[in-house]
Amino acid sequence: MTQPYAPPSTAITLNPRQLARDLSGRHCIDGQLVSSLSGRTFEVVYPATMEVIGHAADGDAADVDRAVQAAARAQREWGKMPARQRGKLVQECARRLDEHAEELALLMVLETGKALRTECRMEAGAHADVYRYFGGLASELKGETVPFSPDMLVYTTREPLGVVGAIIAWNVPLLLMALKVAPALVAGNAVVCKSAEEAPLTVLRAAQLMNEILPPGLFNLIHGDGPGCGAPLAEHPQVAKVTLTGSVAAGKSVALAAARKLIPATLELGGKSPMIVLADADLDRAVQGAITSMRFTRQGQSCSAASRMLIHRSLHDEFLKRLKAKVDQMIMGDPMDEATDIGTIISPSQFATVQRYIALGEATPLAVAHRCSHKPQDPRFAKGLFVQPVVFSGLPKDSPLVLEEIFGPVTVVLPFDDYEEAMAMANSTEYGLAATVWTRDLAKAFDAVQRLQAGFVQVNQNLVVQAGLSYGGTKQSGIGKEADLAAMLDAFTHKKTVLVNIR
Repeated sequence: MTQPYAPPSTAITLNPRQLARDLSGRHCIDGQLVSSLSGRTFEVVYPATMEVIGHAADGDAADVDRAVQAAARAQREWGKMPARQRGKLVQECARRLDEHAEELALLMVLETGKALRTECRMEAGAHADVYRYFGGLASELKGETVPFSPDMLVYTTREPLGVVGAIIAWNVPLLLMALKVAPALVAGNAVVCKSAEEAPLTVLRAAQLMNEILPPGLFNLIHGDGPGCGAPLAEHPQVAKVTLTGSVAAGKSVALAAARKLIPATLELGGKSPMIVLADADLDRAVQGAITSMRFTRQGQSCSAASRMLIHRSLHDEFLKRLKAKVDQMIMGDPMDEATDIGTIISPSQFATVQRYIALGEATPLAVAHRCSHKPQDPRFAKGLFVQPVVFSGLPKDSPLVLEEIFGPVTVVLPFDDYEEAMAMANSTEYGLAATVWTRDLAKAFDAVQRLQAGFVQVNQNLVVQAGLSYGGTKQSGIGKEADLAAMLDAFTHKKTVLVNIR
């Protein structure tokens, strides 16, 4: 006789393999962990060993509708709740997620292959802080009075949109989910979030924990692929807003679905971010910054990674030498090991894409591929998706490696001779997400900030996206902003103007 499904306990557990099995085959809909109506599932694989660690429910349009209907029911009362009360509940979610941070970090290692110490543990803490930040902004959901006429009281209010559809990527799944879910909930909306196929279980565990606090149906999490699950979510007639982090192709598809319904969309897409090192830069600081900027600990799987390093010719050779030496010191190995700096690529398809770009670079005349660090020798990881970081020099400016997003541990170092050339090179791609400038010259720094076609520009540093810092790109890098108060107001509320004749 088949035993009834018992949801995993919400007590803290540090056995990620058992937790992955317990979460297998379930969505989170209407406050419960439930299977797909079709009963279909797909495998979740540990990229370091390629072993199956669990299964995810394979959702389709019927599951989407089930989740949207639950969200619509819950939103009616949630939207009427005082904003500060909503904020307190979202902050309580942050407290619960903080308690489970190590558990979430360990589970994330299993499905993403990212290193525990350098990536997953940091993300688990940062994502809880996003809920705490937006929960504290609940009092800012306010309107304004307008001095239109002495005979009228004119004011504006901020009102929720309704049901928000959120579609997230796999590289930082918890953080991306929080950046969409937290402001949407605080603003009075309900959410149906579709996870990335490659990383469904950690976000499911977070959703389960949050549903112990939030009203049933308010926050739903479903799994499935883009055509079968993501598209029905974007197209659902009761979804009033869609927000996506993903590829340019996925963004265009979602934008078309939103346009057909005339609903707003926030799209955080790809990048080919330049790191510009001017002749007067502090070389030691720039080289160390390049390690962070390229997100080597995440295997370069970041849309804001500095995958184009534009170095003044007088510094080029020494910069390249020092950069390789530092990356060589980084340890690639068991993602669970506290000594490991670099884990794996997320999936076989992404692994193949990265290898294709590396092969293309190596076949380019005069180009040099500087392979860094070392693959793990442990036979347990012989099948793992480990890729040595590669720093290319000698590539032409029109190389696909220079112009296209690779989303792997591959960066190019290009020399320039003067400032104007550097600015032209920096703006020469279809992307406009992030950029950094390294210089001691404050005037040059501010001039570059004005001229760079990017939405997130830093000088002499490269921090990752954080709560409170407006984040988003221009050109093919997307539409709209995330992560701050203005983004919550602009993306998750609409403004109503009220005119009262007082005569």
